[in-house]
Amino acid sequence: MSPAPLLPSSSAGLSTASRPDLSVVIPFYNEAPNIPPLLAELRTTVEGLKLTTEVLAVDDGSTDATLATLEAAARDWPAVQVIRLPRNRGQAVALWRGLERTQAPWIATLDGDGQNPPGELAKLWARREEADMLVGARQGRKDSLGRKIMSRIANGVRRTLLRDGVSDSGCALRLFRREVCASLLPLRTLYSFIPACAVSGGWRVREVPVAHRARVAGVANYTFKVMAIYPFLDTLAFCWVLRRTLNLTPDADRPGSRVKK
Repeated sequence: MSPAPLLPSSSAGLSTASRPDLSVVIPFYNEAPNIPPLLAELRTTVEGLKLTTEVLAVDDGSTDATLATLEAAARDWPAVQVIRLPRNRGQAVALWRGLERTQAPWIATLDGDGQNPPGELAKLWARREEADMLVGARQGRKDSLGRKIMSRIANGVRRTLLRDGVSDSGCALRLFRREVCASLLPLRTLYSFIPACAVSGGWRVREVPVAHRARVAGVANYTFKVMAIYPFLDTLAFCWVLRRTLNLTPDADRPGSRVKK
């Protein structure tokens, strides 16, 4: 089983000088009130890092004012590119649609609810040479007790079975090299398995402690079925699939390499 192509052909013709330094992909579903502060904080962060940035803001078929709010944000900040899905497809599809439009050598992901402070992206960027993928590990999580318990169980099972070494695979704050996209698989629970896909593909993955904050507007769209049952079933399937995924890292091409074939 091989992953569907994710690196967009549109970037192939771009010169290195014309490409942005960083692509940020953010899926949104009925998050209109959270958009202005989230994008304002992200803008402050990337401008402080002096990065040329593109922001792929994906409206996942929202029924509130999300689309209009994103379009207004794009007029104010040209880095924002709005991608609209005509109907709600789920976070994994929205994330995939954003990733396939990226052009930068480094890609970051965030949730649209604002619980991942965009300012924490600076921590990951400062350590980008340590690994091919840096994933946030939320400290002092501001979620409900039930959600934290489900997340802890799911992470424990996933880490044990998939051996990805990640304690908080549900954290949406990530930074990774563009080439890592080739190791991702188009599954409905992709957001839970991005680090595992990267590890299986032979890429170096490191966790970085990051802050977390409470949701101030909107409603969470996660249920027990979404957070626990579906990821668990997919984890069982991944135990075999990920072990058979191609190793696409440069080290695998070198003579005498001991990485998996």
